[in-house]
Amino acid sequence: MATSPAREAENETDAFREEVRQFLADHFAPELKGRGNALSSVEEPAEETPAMRQWREAMGARGWGTPTWPKEYGGGGLTREQARILNEEMARAGAWNPIGGMGVMMFGPTLLEYGSEEQKREHIPPIVRGEVRWCQGYSEPNAGSDLANLQTFAEDKGDHYLVNGQKTWTSGGQWADKCFAIVRTDKSDKHRGISFLLIDMDAPGVEVRPIKMISGMSPFCETFFTDVKVPKGNLVGEEGQGWTIGKRLLQHERTNLSGGGSMARLMGERLSDIAKGYLETDAEGRIADAVMRHRIADFELRWAAFLLTARRAVEESKAQGGVSEISSVLKKLGTKLGQERAELLIDIKGSQALGWEGEGFSESELDATRAWLFGKATTIYGGSTEIQNNIIAKRVLGMLDHQ
Repeated sequence: MATSPAREAENETDAFREEVRQFLADHFAPELKGRGNALSSVEEPAEETPAMRQWREAMGARGWGTPTWPKEYGGGGLTREQARILNEEMARAGAWNPIGGMGVMMFGPTLLEYGSEEQKREHIPPIVRGEVRWCQGYSEPNAGSDLANLQTFAEDKGDHYLVNGQKTWTSGGQWADKCFAIVRTDKSDKHRGISFLLIDMDAPGVEVRPIKMISGMSPFCETFFTDVKVPKGNLVGEEGQGWTIGKRLLQHERTNLSGGGSMARLMGERLSDIAKGYLETDAEGRIADAVMRHRIADFELRWAAFLLTARRAVEESKAQGGVSEISSVLKKLGTKLGQERAELLIDIKGSQALGWEGEGFSESELDATRAWLFGKATTIYGGSTEIQNNIIAKRVLGMLDHQ
Protein backbone atom coordinates (compact mmCIF):
# COMPACT_ATOMS: atom_id res chain seq x y z
CA MET A 1 0.00 0.00 0.00
CA ALA A 2 1.42 3.37 -1.05
CA THR A 3 2.19 5.96 1.59
CA SER A 4 0.04 9.08 1.35
CA PRO A 5 1.72 12.45 0.64
CA ALA A 6 0.63 13.70 4.06
CA ARG A 7 2.23 10.73 5.77
CA GLU A 8 5.41 11.14 3.73
CA ALA A 9 5.61 14.78 4.79
CA GLU A 10 5.09 13.79 8.42
CA ASN A 11 7.84 11.18 8.16
CA GLU A 12 10.22 13.76 6.67
CA THR A 13 9.40 16.19 9.48
CA ASP A 14 10.04 13.55 12.12
CA ALA A 15 13.30 12.54 10.45
CA PHE A 16 14.52 16.13 10.32
CA ARG A 17 13.60 16.71 13.97
CA GLU A 18 15.58 13.62 14.94
CA GLU A 19 18.51 14.85 12.81
CA VAL A 20 18.49 18.17 14.68
CA ARG A 21 18.34 16.47 18.07
CA GLN A 22 21.30 14.26 17.21
CA PHE A 23 23.26 17.24 15.90
CA LEU A 24 22.65 19.16 19.14
CA ALA A 25 23.63 16.15 21.24
CA ASP A 26 26.87 15.82 19.25
CA HIS A 27 27.91 19.46 19.05
CA PHE A 28 26.29 21.63 21.76
CA ALA A 29 28.33 21.35 24.95
CA PRO A 30 26.23 21.40 28.17
CA GLU A 31 28.44 24.13 29.69
CA LEU A 32 27.29 26.51 26.96
CA LYS A 33 23.72 26.62 28.26
CA GLY A 34 22.80 30.12 29.36
CA ARG A 35 25.63 31.73 27.42
CA GLY A 36 25.04 34.38 24.77
CA ASN A 37 26.09 35.03 21.21
CA ALA A 38 28.97 37.53 21.15
CA LEU A 39 28.40 38.21 17.45
CA SER A 40 24.90 39.50 18.20
CA SER A 41 26.13 42.04 20.73
CA VAL A 42 27.48 45.53 20.22
CA GLU A 43 29.38 45.23 23.50
CA GLU A 44 33.01 44.14 23.69
CA PRO A 45 33.07 40.51 22.55
CA ALA A 46 33.95 37.96 25.20
CA GLU A 47 36.85 35.61 24.58
CA GLU A 48 35.71 32.61 22.58
CA THR A 49 36.29 29.39 24.48
CA PRO A 50 37.16 26.14 22.65
CA ALA A 51 33.60 24.87 23.23
CA MET A 52 32.12 28.10 21.84
CA ARG A 53 34.38 27.94 18.80
CA GLN A 54 33.47 24.31 18.11
CA TRP A 55 29.76 25.14 18.41
CA ARG A 56 30.10 28.10 16.02
CA GLU A 57 32.05 26.05 13.51
CA ALA A 58 29.54 23.19 13.64
CA MET A 59 26.56 25.49 13.07
CA GLY A 60 28.44 27.42 10.40
CA ALA A 61 29.38 24.27 8.51
CA ARG A 62 25.70 23.23 8.38
CA GLY A 63 24.56 26.76 7.54
CA TRP A 64 22.04 26.45 10.35
CA GLY A 65 22.98 29.81 11.87
CA THR A 66 21.27 31.28 8.81
CA PRO A 67 18.85 28.40 8.22
CA THR A 68 16.77 29.77 5.32
CA TRP A 69 19.62 31.41 3.38
CA PRO A 70 20.50 29.77 0.02
CA LYS A 71 22.66 26.68 0.32
CA GLU A 72 24.78 27.77 -2.64
CA TYR A 73 26.27 30.54 -0.46
CA GLY A 74 26.69 28.37 2.62
CA GLY A 75 23.25 28.91 4.17
CA GLY A 76 21.10 26.11 5.51
CA GLY A 77 18.68 26.07 2.57
CA LEU A 78 15.92 25.00 4.97
CA THR A 79 12.23 25.55 4.52
CA ARG A 80 10.41 27.79 7.01
CA GLU A 81 8.94 24.66 8.59
CA GLN A 82 12.39 23.11 9.03
CA ALA A 83 13.74 26.38 10.45
CA ARG A 84 10.88 26.40 12.95
CA ILE A 85 11.74 22.85 14.02
CA LEU A 86 15.40 23.81 14.37
CA ASN A 87 14.47 26.74 16.64
CA GLU A 88 12.15 24.56 18.71
CA GLU A 89 14.77 21.89 19.28
CA MET A 90 17.48 24.42 20.09
CA ALA A 91 15.18 26.03 22.66
CA ARG A 92 14.40 22.62 24.15
CA ALA A 93 18.12 21.88 24.50
CA GLY A 94 18.94 25.34 25.88
CA ALA A 95 21.07 26.02 22.81
CA TRP A 96 21.65 29.43 21.23
CA ASN A 97 22.56 30.48 17.72
CA PRO A 98 26.31 31.27 17.60
CA ILE A 99 25.99 33.01 14.23
CA GLY A 100 24.63 36.55 14.26
CA GLY A 101 25.35 40.25 14.33
CA MET A 102 24.68 42.91 11.73
CA GLY A 103 25.94 40.69 8.96
CA VAL A 104 23.09 38.28 9.61
CA MET A 105 20.38 40.70 10.73
CA MET A 106 20.80 43.43 8.14
CA PHE A 107 23.62 43.26 5.61
CA GLY A 108 23.38 39.63 4.50
CA PRO A 109 19.68 39.68 3.52
CA THR A 110 20.23 42.98 1.70
CA LEU A 111 23.25 41.71 -0.21
CA LEU A 112 21.37 38.58 -1.23
CA GLU A 113 18.82 40.86 -2.87
CA TYR A 114 21.01 43.57 -4.37
CA GLY A 115 24.58 42.24 -4.53
CA SER A 116 26.39 40.88 -7.56
CA GLU A 117 27.11 37.17 -7.78
CA GLU A 118 30.78 37.87 -7.04
CA GLN A 119 29.88 39.92 -3.94
CA LYS A 120 27.55 37.22 -2.64
CA ARG A 121 30.19 34.52 -3.01
CA GLU A 122 32.80 36.73 -1.34
CA HIS A 123 30.83 38.04 1.64
CA ILE A 124 27.94 35.67 2.43
CA PRO A 125 29.95 32.51 3.35
CA PRO A 126 32.07 34.27 6.03
CA ILE A 127 28.87 35.71 7.53
CA VAL A 128 27.26 32.27 7.52
CA ARG A 129 30.31 30.80 9.31
CA GLY A 130 30.46 33.63 11.87
CA GLU A 131 33.97 34.62 10.80
CA VAL A 132 33.47 38.36 10.24
CA ARG A 133 31.89 41.24 12.14
CA TRP A 134 30.11 44.01 10.23
CA CYS A 135 29.16 47.51 11.36
CA GLN A 136 26.82 50.11 9.87
CA GLY A 137 27.92 53.47 8.46
CA TYR A 138 24.67 55.43 8.21
CA SER A 139 24.12 58.31 10.66
CA GLU A 140 26.26 61.45 10.62
CA PRO A 141 26.40 64.46 12.98
CA ASN A 142 24.03 66.37 10.68
CA ALA A 143 22.24 63.40 9.15
CA GLY A 144 20.28 61.45 11.73
CA SER A 145 16.53 61.54 11.26
CA ASP A 146 17.17 63.26 7.93
CA LEU A 147 19.52 60.49 6.85
CA ALA A 148 19.49 61.55 3.20
CA ASN A 149 21.33 64.72 4.26
CA LEU A 150 24.54 62.68 4.66
CA GLN A 151 27.71 64.33 3.39
CA THR A 152 30.39 61.62 3.53
CA PHE A 153 31.68 61.79 -0.04
CA ALA A 154 33.10 59.05 -2.26
CA GLU A 155 35.05 60.64 -5.11
CA ASP A 156 35.41 58.58 -8.29
CA LYS A 157 39.11 57.96 -8.95
CA GLY A 158 38.80 55.57 -11.85
CA ASP A 159 39.39 52.12 -10.39
CA HIS A 160 38.49 53.14 -6.84
CA TYR A 161 36.64 55.68 -4.70
CA LEU A 162 38.33 58.06 -2.30
CA VAL A 163 36.10 58.39 0.77
CA ASN A 164 36.15 61.38 3.15
CA GLY A 165 33.68 62.17 5.92
CA GLN A 166 32.36 61.15 9.29
CA LYS A 167 29.81 58.67 10.61
CA THR A 168 28.45 58.47 14.14
CA TRP A 169 26.62 55.93 16.30
CA THR A 170 28.59 53.18 14.56
CA SER A 171 27.52 50.20 16.65
CA GLY A 172 30.46 47.92 17.47
CA GLY A 173 32.69 49.82 15.08
CA GLN A 174 35.79 49.35 17.25
CA TRP A 175 35.50 45.55 16.90
CA ALA A 176 34.18 45.29 13.34
CA ASP A 177 36.12 43.94 10.38
CA LYS A 178 34.01 45.62 7.69
CA CYS A 179 31.46 48.39 7.32
CA PHE A 180 28.45 48.71 5.00
CA ALA A 181 27.91 52.40 4.42
CA ILE A 182 25.82 54.82 2.44
CA VAL A 183 27.88 57.66 0.99
CA ARG A 184 27.38 60.51 -1.41
CA THR A 185 28.70 60.05 -4.95
CA ASP A 186 26.77 62.97 -6.46
CA LYS A 187 26.27 66.28 -4.67
CA SER A 188 23.64 67.55 -7.10
CA ASP A 189 20.79 65.24 -6.01
CA LYS A 190 19.89 64.56 -2.36
CA HIS A 191 18.53 61.04 -2.77
CA ARG A 192 19.79 59.82 -6.14
CA GLY A 193 23.28 61.00 -5.25
CA ILE A 194 23.67 58.29 -2.57
CA SER A 195 25.49 54.99 -3.14
CA PHE A 196 26.07 51.86 -1.04
CA LEU A 197 29.73 50.98 -0.34
CA LEU A 198 31.57 48.25 1.56
CA ILE A 199 34.60 49.52 3.49
CA ASP A 200 37.34 47.57 5.27
CA MET A 201 37.67 48.90 8.82
CA ASP A 202 41.44 48.29 8.81
CA ALA A 203 41.96 50.33 5.62
CA PRO A 204 44.38 53.28 5.95
CA GLY A 205 42.48 56.46 6.85
CA VAL A 206 39.74 54.80 8.96
CA GLU A 207 39.69 56.05 12.57
CA VAL A 208 37.24 54.89 15.25
CA ARG A 209 36.51 56.70 18.53
CA PRO A 210 34.17 54.93 21.01
CA ILE A 211 31.39 56.98 22.61
CA LYS A 212 30.69 56.30 26.30
CA MET A 213 26.98 55.99 27.01
CA ILE A 214 24.92 56.74 30.12
CA SER A 215 24.78 52.99 30.76
CA GLY A 216 28.56 52.95 31.21
CA MET A 217 29.13 50.99 28.01
CA SER A 218 30.73 52.17 24.79
CA PRO A 219 28.85 50.22 22.13
CA PHE A 220 28.76 53.13 19.66
CA CYS A 221 31.54 55.01 17.92
CA GLU A 222 32.39 58.02 15.85
CA THR A 223 34.04 56.83 12.64
CA PHE A 224 36.22 59.08 10.50
CA PHE A 225 37.22 58.44 6.88
CA THR A 226 40.24 60.37 5.57
CA ASP A 227 41.23 59.62 1.97
CA VAL A 228 40.12 55.99 2.34
CA LYS A 229 40.56 54.00 -0.87
CA VAL A 230 37.63 51.72 -1.65
CA PRO A 231 37.75 49.43 -4.74
CA LYS A 232 34.99 49.92 -7.30
CA GLY A 233 34.08 46.26 -6.76
CA ASN A 234 32.82 47.23 -3.29
CA LEU A 235 29.93 49.22 -4.75
CA VAL A 236 26.68 47.34 -4.15
CA GLY A 237 24.16 47.86 -6.92
CA GLU A 238 24.70 50.89 -9.10
CA GLU A 239 25.81 54.42 -8.30
CA GLY A 240 22.81 56.39 -7.10
CA GLN A 241 20.96 53.26 -5.91
CA GLY A 242 22.20 53.58 -2.34
CA TRP A 243 19.08 55.24 -0.95
CA THR A 244 16.88 52.40 -2.22
CA ILE A 245 19.27 49.72 -0.91
CA GLY A 246 19.79 51.58 2.36
CA LYS A 247 16.06 51.82 3.05
CA ARG A 248 15.67 48.11 2.39
CA LEU A 249 18.40 47.35 4.90
CA LEU A 250 16.67 49.56 7.48
CA GLN A 251 13.55 47.42 7.14
CA HIS A 252 15.60 44.38 8.14
CA GLU A 253 17.12 46.35 11.05
CA ARG A 254 13.74 47.53 12.34
CA THR A 255 12.30 44.03 12.18
CA ASN A 256 15.18 42.76 14.31
CA LEU A 257 14.94 45.66 16.77
CA SER A 258 11.31 44.76 17.34
CA GLY A 259 9.62 41.64 18.63
CA GLY A 260 10.18 40.14 15.21
CA GLY A 261 13.84 39.61 16.02
CA SER A 262 16.32 40.32 18.79
CA MET A 263 13.88 41.98 21.19
CA ALA A 264 12.18 38.64 21.77
CA ARG A 265 15.47 37.12 22.87
CA LEU A 266 16.39 40.11 25.05
CA MET A 267 13.26 39.82 27.15
CA GLY A 268 14.51 36.66 28.83
CA GLU A 269 12.84 35.42 32.03
CA ARG A 270 9.16 36.19 32.63
CA LEU A 271 8.47 39.18 34.87
CA SER A 272 6.06 37.17 37.00
CA ASP A 273 8.82 34.68 37.85
CA ILE A 274 11.31 37.45 38.63
CA ALA A 275 8.79 39.29 40.79
CA LYS A 276 8.29 36.31 43.12
CA GLY A 277 11.93 36.63 44.13
CA TYR A 278 11.45 40.23 45.28
CA LEU A 279 7.81 40.66 46.30
CA GLU A 280 5.64 38.99 48.90
CA THR A 281 3.37 36.17 47.75
CA ASP A 282 0.04 35.07 49.18
CA ALA A 283 -1.05 31.63 50.35
CA GLU A 284 -1.77 30.62 46.76
CA GLY A 285 1.71 31.60 45.56
CA ARG A 286 0.50 34.71 43.78
CA ILE A 287 2.13 38.13 44.07
CA ALA A 288 0.41 39.65 47.08
CA ASP A 289 0.32 43.22 45.75
CA ALA A 290 -2.80 43.18 43.57
CA VAL A 291 -1.85 46.34 41.68
CA MET A 292 1.59 45.00 40.79
CA ARG A 293 0.10 41.63 39.90
CA HIS A 294 -2.27 43.37 37.48
CA ARG A 295 0.53 45.46 35.94
CA ILE A 296 2.68 42.39 35.32
CA ALA A 297 -0.18 40.31 33.92
CA ASP A 298 -1.26 43.18 31.67
CA PHE A 299 2.26 43.59 30.28
CA GLU A 300 2.84 39.89 29.71
CA LEU A 301 -0.48 39.52 27.89
CA ARG A 302 0.29 42.47 25.62
CA TRP A 303 3.84 41.24 25.00
CA ALA A 304 2.65 37.72 24.11
CA ALA A 305 0.03 39.16 21.75
CA PHE A 306 2.65 41.39 20.16
CA LEU A 307 5.06 38.48 19.63
CA LEU A 308 2.39 36.46 17.87
CA THR A 309 1.46 39.44 15.69
CA ALA A 310 5.11 40.13 14.91
CA ARG A 311 5.76 36.51 13.98
CA ARG A 312 2.76 36.46 11.65
CA ALA A 313 3.75 39.77 10.05
CA VAL A 314 7.33 38.67 9.47
CA GLU A 315 6.25 35.35 7.95
CA GLU A 316 3.76 37.11 5.67
CA SER A 317 6.41 39.59 4.56
CA LYS A 318 8.88 36.80 3.79
CA ALA A 319 6.22 34.93 1.83
CA GLN A 320 5.78 38.06 -0.28
CA GLY A 321 9.51 38.34 -0.98
CA GLY A 322 11.03 39.96 2.11
CA VAL A 323 10.50 42.59 4.77
CA SER A 324 8.12 45.50 4.23
CA GLU A 325 7.00 48.77 5.78
CA ILE A 326 5.29 46.72 8.49
CA SER A 327 8.76 46.65 10.05
CA SER A 328 8.13 50.25 11.13
CA VAL A 329 5.03 49.16 13.05
CA LEU A 330 6.98 46.36 14.72
CA LYS A 331 9.88 48.63 15.58
CA LYS A 332 7.64 51.32 17.06
CA LEU A 333 5.64 48.94 19.25
CA GLY A 334 8.37 46.44 20.13
CA THR A 335 10.87 49.02 21.38
CA LYS A 336 8.20 50.80 23.40
CA LEU A 337 7.26 47.53 25.07
CA GLY A 338 10.92 46.88 25.78
CA GLN A 339 11.21 50.21 27.59
CA GLU A 340 8.01 49.51 29.49
CA ARG A 341 9.36 46.17 30.67
CA ALA A 342 12.59 47.78 31.90
CA GLU A 343 10.62 50.36 33.90
CA LEU A 344 8.42 47.68 35.40
CA LEU A 345 11.47 45.62 36.33
CA ILE A 346 12.86 48.61 38.24
CA ASP A 347 9.59 48.88 40.18
CA ILE A 348 9.66 45.16 40.97
CA LYS A 349 13.24 45.12 42.26
CA GLY A 350 13.00 48.45 44.05
CA SER A 351 16.30 49.72 45.47
CA GLN A 352 18.02 46.53 44.28
CA ALA A 353 17.46 47.74 40.72
CA LEU A 354 19.30 51.02 41.27
CA GLY A 355 22.80 49.70 41.84
CA TRP A 356 25.71 50.70 39.67
CA GLU A 357 28.65 48.77 41.10
CA GLY A 358 30.01 47.32 44.32
CA GLU A 359 28.74 44.79 46.82
CA GLY A 360 25.12 44.25 47.71
CA PHE A 361 23.90 43.73 44.15
CA SER A 362 23.78 40.63 42.01
CA GLU A 363 25.10 40.62 38.45
CA SER A 364 21.55 40.38 37.08
CA GLU A 365 20.51 43.41 39.16
CA LEU A 366 23.39 45.51 37.86
CA ASP A 367 22.66 44.35 34.31
CA ALA A 368 19.00 45.37 34.71
CA THR A 369 20.01 48.90 35.74
CA ARG A 370 22.29 49.35 32.77
CA ALA A 371 19.78 47.77 30.39
CA TRP A 372 17.12 50.20 31.65
CA LEU A 373 19.37 53.16 30.83
CA PHE A 374 20.59 51.72 27.52
CA GLY A 375 17.00 50.98 26.51
CA LYS A 376 16.18 54.67 26.32
CA ALA A 377 17.98 54.71 22.97
CA THR A 378 15.95 51.95 21.34
CA THR A 379 13.13 54.29 20.31
CA ILE A 380 15.71 56.54 18.65
CA TYR A 381 18.25 54.37 16.83
CA GLY A 382 17.21 52.46 13.74
CA GLY A 383 14.88 55.36 12.97
CA SER A 384 13.14 57.30 15.75
CA THR A 385 9.53 56.69 16.75
CA GLU A 386 8.57 59.95 15.02
CA ILE A 387 10.15 58.74 11.78
CA GLN A 388 8.29 55.42 12.09
CA ASN A 389 5.03 57.33 12.58
CA ASN A 390 5.65 59.17 9.30
CA ILE A 391 6.43 55.93 7.45
CA ILE A 392 3.35 54.21 8.87
CA ALA A 393 1.11 57.14 7.95
CA LYS A 394 2.40 57.42 4.39
CA ARG A 395 3.28 53.88 3.35
CA VAL A 396 1.08 51.67 5.51
CA LEU A 397 -2.06 53.77 5.96
CA GLY A 398 -1.76 55.56 2.61
CA MET A 399 -2.16 59.03 4.09
CA LEU A 400 -0.91 61.95 2.02
CA ASP A 401 0.38 65.33 3.06
CA HIS A 402 -2.09 68.14 2.53
CA GLN A 403 -0.73 71.57 1.80
